[in-house]
Amino acid sequence: MNPETTRTWQHAMSTLPLVAILRGIAPHEADAVGDVLVRSGYALLEVPLNSPDPLASIASMARRHPNALVGAGTVRSAEEVKAVHAAGGRLIVSPNFDARVVQAAAALGLVCLPGVATPSEAFAALEAGATGLKLFPAEMIPPAAVKAIRAVLPPQVLLLPVGGITPSSMAAYRAAGANGFGIGSALYQPGRDPHAIAASAQAFADAWTGTIRA
Repeated sequence: MNPETTRTWQHAMSTLPLVAILRGIAPHEADAVGDVLVRSGYALLEVPLNSPDPLASIASMARRHPNALVGAGTVRSAEEVKAVHAAGGRLIVSPNFDARVVQAAAALGLVCLPGVATPSEAFAALEAGATGLKLFPAEMIPPAAVKAIRAVLPPQVLLLPVGGITPSSMAAYRAAGANGFGIGSALYQPGRDPHAIAASAQAFADAWTGTIRA
């Protein structure tokens, strides 16, 4: 990664390491939703590629928020990695581990979080050049499993459970060794009011910092 991307990634992971997964977002929503999330402290914004015209949303948010890492989820090919990069994206997230995707992202200096569910996948992804590991689906990887995976990985490896995460479930995962989370439908759904998104964003941020509000 280039120094700027590295700094942005490290700052996000040290302050609010929550990836906002904006599945289904359309370009006409992107600016308003991105503004709400960045104001709430989020610096990791993911537009899954099965959203309407995802590259347009990525390009718009990347231009508008240069201090955030905007990128794509559901990335499944090296060609898609290149398209995201061309749109200004700096974050590549996948539901699975594919060495070609990880290597393409690493070659372009992008943050890459492939989806893994086992130690074998985890070590293979790291060998290919993954920045961190998306533990997916978290519904199938409870905190006890995260603790077991963490025990065999180098301590500096970043683990981000994704799938069904709620503010109330975060503490147990953190205690097991999670370094951050991907937050999807509990945070954003297409057409959701920005004020509701802001409230959910704050609830997850409060859960991360241990200051959940009554």
